[in-house]
Amino acid sequence: MSRLRGGVNRSTLLCLAAVLLAGGAALASVTAPVRDRLPSAVPRIGADRVWLDQELLGRWRDHGWWPPVVIAALAVGAALFLCWSFAQLRTGRLRELPLGQPGVTLSATALAAAMTERARAVDGVARAHVRLLGRPRRLRARITLVLGPDACPEAVLGELARGTVAEARAAAAPRTLEADVRLTVRRHRARRIH
Repeated sequence: MSRLRGGVNRSTLLCLAAVLLAGGAALASVTAPVRDRLPSAVPRIGADRVWLDQELLGRWRDHGWWPPVVIAALAVGAALFLCWSFAQLRTGRLRELPLGQPGVTLSATALAAAMTERARAVDGVARAHVRLLGRPRRLRARITLVLGPDACPEAVLGELARGTVAEARAAAAPRTLEADVRLTVRRHRARRIH
């Protein structure tokens, strides 16, 4: 389903880009600086072309229904485009995981909070933050750890992999769970000597 959605999104963007590019090229070919630089094989729109003559404009003015319809159609189109764009931006963040039974889900926020608590309990970790990303079939946990100044990163990573990540993989099974771990070290504050 996610591949189909990705293909539809790419196709929609490609078609929209082609239409906008063609429209922009057609309108640009009317202007003298662009028209003079175009190769001779490229079709041109005449500079004297009338897009909307007085007679046609007068006929449209006789019908009072079309301006609100055009404005409403453009507003609906813009609203749909904004909703679609917003949905594309939010697809990376995981909301919930469907479990084995229909209608039963696990909140991704709850799983991330549980992983954060387990990561904080690892020896040497001063602070931890876990964020779940991806699709319901393929999860990615972005784990950010702030280690204490005396912590051993190798030991922390080993305990994290055996504990927090292994438990999360068991909870998410049969889905795959990849873990990206980012480590930083909290430094000692310099002491002032009086």
